[in-house]
Amino acid sequence: MGFVIRWLFAFVLLAATYNPTSWNYVRWSLDNYQGQLAMVVLLGLVLVVGYIIYLRATLRSIGAFGMALVLALVGALLWVLYDYGLLDLNNRDLNLWLGIFALSVVLGIGLSWSLIRRKLTGQVDMDDVED
Repeated sequence: MGFVIRWLFAFVLLAATYNPTSWNYVRWSLDNYQGQLAMVVLLGLVLVVGYIIYLRATLRSIGAFGMALVLALVGALLWVLYDYGLLDLNNRDLNLWLGIFALSVVLGIGLSWSLIRRKLTGQVDMDDVED
């Protein structure tokens, strides 16, 4: 359940930033920056903090190579679905949602990697602790 919650927050973070609907930060900020600049900056900083937390944890746990490997696995899965006719890539909006999904899986695995590794191997990861 912990992984699902971490993945869901990553998906919400990415979708709140940009998605094919009109309900996203990028479109809202472009439409409202003149009248609500303080709110645009505040919400932008909240999103930046979310990205810093997820990216820092992901880079520390699985690194850039691990991120590329997870993204390649998701890409290969999408390729298989396309080859078997289960996925149609002609819809631009669907492609964007698939990209958001793929990136959220990378961030969700990155944030949950210590838990996943402990369950698979029984080994516990320790952060650097100063005495």
